[in-house]
Amino acid sequence: MPLTLLGRQNSLASPSEQLKILEQSGSYLSFDAQLDRAGLAPLHAAGITVFQINVGKLCNQTCRHCHVDAGPDRSETMSLETAEHCITALAKTDIPTVDITGGAPELNPHFRWLVEQSRRLGRQVMDRCNLSVLLLPSQTDLAEFLARHQVEIIASLPSYRASQTDAQRGDGIFEKSLEALRLLNRLGYGRPNSGLTLNLVYNPVGAFLPPKQEAIEAQFKKELRTKYGIEFNRLYTITNMPISRFLEFLIESGNYEQYMTRLANAFNPSTAAGVMCRHTLSVGWDGRLYDCDFNQMLDLPIDHGAPSHIRDFDSAQLHRRQIVTRNHCYGCTAGSGSSCGGSIA
Repeated sequence: MPLTLLGRQNSLASPSEQLKILEQSGSYLSFDAQLDRAGLAPLHAAGITVFQINVGKLCNQTCRHCHVDAGPDRSETMSLETAEHCITALAKTDIPTVDITGGAPELNPHFRWLVEQSRRLGRQVMDRCNLSVLLLPSQTDLAEFLARHQVEIIASLPSYRASQTDAQRGDGIFEKSLEALRLLNRLGYGRPNSGLTLNLVYNPVGAFLPPKQEAIEAQFKKELRTKYGIEFNRLYTITNMPISRFLEFLIESGNYEQYMTRLANAFNPSTAAGVMCRHTLSVGWDGRLYDCDFNQMLDLPIDHGAPSHIRDFDSAQLHRRQIVTRNHCYGCTAGSGSSCGGSIA
């Protein structure tokens, strides 16, 4: 099935078309068959420890690997009513962590309200930040706001080299990222005993699996410290998921079959048992519920009888729900595994 040119806004194959591509297994077993073979089918949630809120697709960047297909032209954004439903649901639980993502989540007009309300409930808050958003004229006080509320920052940085970062995220983004990281360091982020956590996220620039997390973290720390004087706490490696813009890249570059086969051949039962969807509830910008952010982008809402919208939140049912799985799930179970918190094994 032909796809359009990379990077055009709103021109990717639809979620249903992407699923058709992904379900056309090559020489490998389907993901569900692989789960069954490993004695893990069907997957079920094992309690919710992360309440993930995707507040929309608006972003100040257009990244080549983005599974959200986010960008400056996207209008999907969470309303205040839906944000209020999120906080009402959260207050009924003891879920410890709120993970706010996007797009650039900070561009949602209700982002700061969500942070404030979540912190008042005593929850840890994580902000998935692209760094350059901290430098926008409209966000001059954003870094101070995050520090004041002790928000953990999960920041995307594909490489410690400018050429690789700019190739994935856009021209000039590397220098902007460094400027933002220095700003965060000045506020105490990434510094010992500051209580302000700064973690980086590494996605491979290409159709291959990420290296061992510990090794690449050590390399990033050395390069960023010695060359730029930048400190951070942890580095998370995340496998590029074969959906949205990255799926388009794989097909246009002729790497799709090879990449999917690589993921399937690297299936690891121990990571499959620990995938993030078993402990995460993902809320879409329109309030629909998903097992993970990736299912959200493929329009695969929670199923099998569990509530599928935040206004119908039922903690007991959602804590033990059956997980919706498809072939893209190979991205989370290959090798050391992949999650929003880095490798699993």
